[in-house]
Amino acid sequence: MSISRRAFLGGVLVVSAPVALPSAAEAAEEFAPNVFVRVDERGRITATVPTPDSGQGVRTMVALLVAEELAVGLDDVRLEQAHGDPARFGSQGVGNSFSARRLHEPMRRAAATARCLLVAAAARRWGVPVEECSARDGAVRHGRRVLRYGDLAREAAAVDPATVPVTLTPPERWRLLGRTSAGGVDAKAVVTGKARYGIDTRPPGALVAVVLRPQWIGALVDAVDDRAARAVPGVVAVTTLDPATSGQGGVAVIARSVPEALRGREALRVTWRGGTPTADSRQWLADLEAALPAVPTAPGPVAFEATYKLPLLAHAPMEPMNATAYLTATGLTVWAPTQDPGSLRRALAGQLGLAEADVRVEATLAGGAFGRRIESDPVLEAVACSRVAGAPVSVLWTRDDDLRHDSYRPMSVHRLSAVVDASGMPTWRAHGVATWPLTVFPFFDNPAVVKAGGDHFPYAVPGRVDVALRAAPLRTGFWRAVYAGQFQYVEENFLSELGHRAGLDQVDLRRRLLPADSRLRRALDAAAARAGAVRPGFTRGVACHDDYGSVIAVVADASEGRVRRVTAAVDVGPVLHPSGVRAQVEGGVMDALSTVSGAQITVRDGRVVQSSFRDYAWARIDQAPDIDVVLVRSDAPVGGLGELAYPPAAAAIASAIGRPVTGMPVNAEVG
Repeated sequence: MSISRRAFLGGVLVVSAPVALPSAAEAAEEFAPNVFVRVDERGRITATVPTPDSGQGVRTMVALLVAEELAVGLDDVRLEQAHGDPARFGSQGVGNSFSARRLHEPMRRAAATARCLLVAAAARRWGVPVEECSARDGAVRHGRRVLRYGDLAREAAAVDPATVPVTLTPPERWRLLGRTSAGGVDAKAVVTGKARYGIDTRPPGALVAVVLRPQWIGALVDAVDDRAARAVPGVVAVTTLDPATSGQGGVAVIARSVPEALRGREALRVTWRGGTPTADSRQWLADLEAALPAVPTAPGPVAFEATYKLPLLAHAPMEPMNATAYLTATGLTVWAPTQDPGSLRRALAGQLGLAEADVRVEATLAGGAFGRRIESDPVLEAVACSRVAGAPVSVLWTRDDDLRHDSYRPMSVHRLSAVVDASGMPTWRAHGVATWPLTVFPFFDNPAVVKAGGDHFPYAVPGRVDVALRAAPLRTGFWRAVYAGQFQYVEENFLSELGHRAGLDQVDLRRRLLPADSRLRRALDAAAARAGAVRPGFTRGVACHDDYGSVIAVVADASEGRVRRVTAAVDVGPVLHPSGVRAQVEGGVMDALSTVSGAQITVRDGRVVQSSFRDYAWARIDQAPDIDVVLVRSDAPVGGLGELAYPPAAAAIASAIGRPVTGMPVNAEVG
């Protein structure tokens, strides 16, 4: 595939928004044909990772893409994390399972551009046709002649890119992409404690802060007695946070160390006003059930109707929320495990009245995100605290803070009904949903948007889906798979119950409702073949999902009320990083197991009840089933993956361990 320089830059513009060329100073110091790839005179290759990594493997993917196109080993690529600057690096947000889809082509092109210019420089030095030269192992070769990349850096920088066609390495010649089970590039640093996350950030002279947060939903600070808190050794300042400008509100204690800040917080005496001190999630669920849309007129007798109730869910990343900020008279620097450093930079500049050039956002590694870290409330708290302290301040959330003051996945209630034929196969369906919008993004306060995001029913059964929205009584936000995780869960379990009632095989039921030549049908066949026959004493759940340009089928086998094995067949188009694909699917399965088996957020007397993993019952390692991931390869475009596995895995697991399924978690009161 030949790509001109104009097409390369145009492709980046289309896929990743405007991307700048390197500055003259950068180009003079080393060979830097674009902002993503550099080669110095010692042959060291540096790739700039434009988007954050919260465990989904962006950094490893970028290293693989660059190493492949520059014909070097994975260990030969050093990584630098880009700071927030969309004008320079393009769109920097991660979410909606979009990282691989957005980055794979621009990063390959960036590295291929560097390779082709290096080869052109070598060919010119030798006076031979470019076609007779090749790149391998960090060098350009022509017969027995070899020039290392570092030896060619100056000459390559002088080559006019407009004169050199750029070719991508065809998939049949890939050495690394799709052919290696390499672990994450940061894996060793992570397991040895050397990786630096947001929570580890401490600039010179930094203070730390913790916040006494509202004691019930929506409460505001009424009065503060901070005399005892200020008397705690090490406490530097106490400040009230305005929820209109500084996160969710509360009273921050700024100190020289975490223990001192926590002791200061314990010494605060605060009274609260407003809010909903009597709120109860059971009542919220009842209100949603009462708000369900009317069941439409069916084209025949309704054979079965069922109602499903789904709870609030917290994100609970392993690394609690945090951020560090340093606000000075000349600008602002932020270090945060954010999902979108570029948009965060723009928002901070606008809120503070600063030029974007005076705001720098450094994206740290994040210990999980799942949609929560696209929000900026911890950063706003850190900025407010730095303004008061006149120093860098790291705001830390405890696990209690993280669970009780999250942006939760909304509750929802679903009523499904179906008409079936003489064999029990569904011929018409209706799905009524009552839920809340995402309060952190007003765009979602629209039933049509919620429906578009949630309804991915892949089977050939006509019908209708109606959505009723009610005002959310607490803060809600993106949670892995967002609304699709709820819609698909109930739709697949409803389909499974129809199959059980008609005595139909769960795999065959779905095969009959999918086109024979579809990607999803092939994935279902692959999952069923790998799972094999149902063993005596076992029950089986099956579910499928088509989203993000990818498809997946999941088969879950359980015995004695416990899931023992999960088989998932996934088609993401070209498989760039096989072990990364498996890891993403395994993570989705474990999230599914956790929420199906018991994890939920409940509210009593205006407060979230759960405060740690002791009562927010996330699955432990001894509960993990065997997980077998089958890679179904296809020539489809690169698809998304981060959120793909959760909806069908949750549905399949629930169907396997709890019939009939009436909600989430199974076999427990919801709400």
